[in-house]
Amino acid sequence: MPNKKQLKTNPANSKKQRTAYQSLAAPSLRFSPNAWAKILYLRDAGDTEIGGFGVSRKDDLLLVEDFVTVKQRASVVSVEFDDDAVAEFFDEQVDMNRSPAEFARLWIHSHPGECPLPSPTDEQTFGRVFGASDWAAMVIVARGGQTYCRLRFNSGPGGSIEIPVAVDYSIPFEGSDHEAWHKEYEANIHVERIVSRGLLEFDSDGVAQRDGALDCGDCELFDDTAFDFEIDPWEEFKCRI
Repeated sequence: MPNKKQLKTNPANSKKQRTAYQSLAAPSLRFSPNAWAKILYLRDAGDTEIGGFGVSRKDDLLLVEDFVTVKQRASVVSVEFDDDAVAEFFDEQVDMNRSPAEFARLWIHSHPGECPLPSPTDEQTFGRVFGASDWAAMVIVARGGQTYCRLRFNSGPGGSIEIPVAVDYSIPFEGSDHEAWHKEYEANIHVERIVSRGLLEFDSDGVAQRDGALDCGDCELFDDTAFDFEIDPWEEFKCRI
């Protein structure tokens, strides 16, 4: 039968074991300060969504060391990557001796509003593009500062988990490069405006109104081909965070 001395545990070892267990039980997606600064700069460079891929460290796939955009068509509610640009990006990464797990598993994009929760379009894209991957993560950075990250894995029974996002200041990092980041934005982000076209009504003072806003007995009715009304798709969106 073990004596009391044998039953004693080293507090330092216990703390290390608890820390290791907590690290395994509750992973987080970490960004180098430089990668995070680049994401925020590109997020705020325009008024649309922007998207790209996180490039991870080989021995720590949840540590993002770089954020890379590709040519894309961006609006306030969506981002559509150019297929040829994605293929070219993948080829470049393979030429740098990186595996897909390092550059093709972290889909990162911004939301121009306050809410980071995925839209139905985000969910469809994540399922369609990354559904066959062994694992992947959808990361959303809202302009208001909140973040969302869902890690999904298909090995074994499969599953998904929401994990926190953090900036890891413990690793060495270079300074920001706004000039290079701005050039990347100009080269890759092609803005698309979402507009609503239709019938315009004018009141007695000649002010254009939305359809059905006035009694047509008091206004002129035109089939509009010249007036655009920009839509704010986030106006009615309720964030659950």
